[in-house]
Formats: sequence, C-alpha cells, structure tokens
Amino acid sequence: MKATDKKRFITLWKKYFNDAELPITFYYTDEEGRAEPVKPGSMHRCVIAALQKVRAGRSLCFDVKSIGCPGGQRYLGYTGKFRPNFAYFLSCGIPGKLEGERYKQTPQLVNQAMEYLPEFKAPGRYIVFKRWDMLEKEDEPQVVIFFAVPDVLAGLFTLSNFDEARPDGVLALFGSGCSSIVYSPYLQLKSRRPRSVMGMFDPSARPFVSPNVITFAAPITKFTRMVNNMEESFLITDTWKKVQKRIK
Repeated sequence: MKATDKKRFITLWKKYFNDAELPITFYYTDEEGRAEPVKPGSMHRCVIAALQKVRAGRSLCFDVKSIGCPGGQRYLGYTGKFRPNFAYFLSCGIPGKLEGERYKQTPQLVNQAMEYLPEFKAPGRYIVFKRWDMLEKEDEPQVVIFFAVPDVLAGLFTLSNFDEARPDGVLALFGSGCSSIVYSPYLQLKSRRPRSVMGMFDPSARPFVSPNVITFAAPITKFTRMVNNMEESFLITDTWKKVQKRIK
C-alpha cells in the first residue's frame, strides 16, 4: 500500500465523513509476521467479535487453528466442510439432540441454498486484518470493510452506485456475519463487475456490533473506484452537507 494512497483516503474520509470510524481491511498471505498472530483459544470463537480489536487499531493475523467457529473456518476459506447436521442446525433442529437456529424454513431449503454458494479456498495460509490507518508499505488489502451507522452507510451505498447504470451496485446476501465481510466481497474480486456487499444481518453476529451498525464491504477494485469518484460525486453538494452535519 502506497503511503500516498493511504493518506489520500484518510484525508477524503475526514473531509466528507467527519470522524466516522475508519474501515478495516484484510488480505491473504503465506508470509508470517504481517500482524500479531492469534493463538488458538485466545479470542472469542466468533471472528466478528475478535474484529472489535482490529476496529480499535490492533492488527491481527488468523490461520485455520485460530478460528474457533466452524462457520468462520468455512467462510474464510479454510475448510469446505459444514458442521454435522448443518441443514438441521440452520433450520428446525433435531428434537432432543440439536437446537436449530431457524434461519431457514426446512433442512431441504438449507441444502438448496448451499448450492448457490461457490466453493472458496483461502489463497494463503494466513488472513491479515488491519485498520486502514495501520496499513504498511508491504500490505496489499484485498477487501475494505466499513462498520457504518445509517448516514455513513447511505453515503457509501450511493457512492458505490455512482458510476453504475444498473441499480444493483450493492448486494445484500443471506449469510453469516463473516460471510458478508470476507467470503462474499472476496468473491467479487474476480467478477467482471465487482460490487460492494452490505452485511451483518445475521442475528447470531449482531450482538458483537452496536445496534445501529451495518457492514459495507468493497473489494479493492470497487473501493478504488469509489475513492476516485468522491470529489466529483454528490459528496460535494449541499444535499450531502446536510447529512454530513449529523455524522459524529
């Protein structure tokens, strides 16, 4: 990451979004030493919970052993397996044996839904999470993730659609919290038309973010376009200034 690119975004973010929380980023690598390694069992098993530390400025590096949740291991690309009886876990459960989350109506519907999810294998041994201002020269972020309140989210959503003719420049896909910030936006990197992904609609992940926060994740290709468009977009208008005044 070039220092000039890092500084430029921070300057523009401050200009149009005041003191709103800076985004975090991630990238895959086979190299050790890019960030503090997470020891197995040292943090909450849910990746979303662990990322609170990254949002506060602590850079972290995960591998398959440091991710305690089977879903996290899958959606970060470190296993293609589902937990036993996953279709029942996500739906109605098994009486006396397994409590179901009831996020899907039936086990059969879960199995059908899983067919729409492409297989994903982590392209590196490690996944490194860093807040934007903590990025260093050797870091090459692949996805940028915002934890945004509604007014900030409105700005990001509109900016993501600024150079798009079609009305779906942002996706909102059913899935776990970690799938919405890692799996789905990472897959967009290889798309001919990379799009941003709104997330954190997963009730199981919601307790680990503030009540008024939704995530907005953009593959770096899309994010770069968004940054380049900021100074000619609606952000320079009086319309946005009325909203910006409310951003703390």
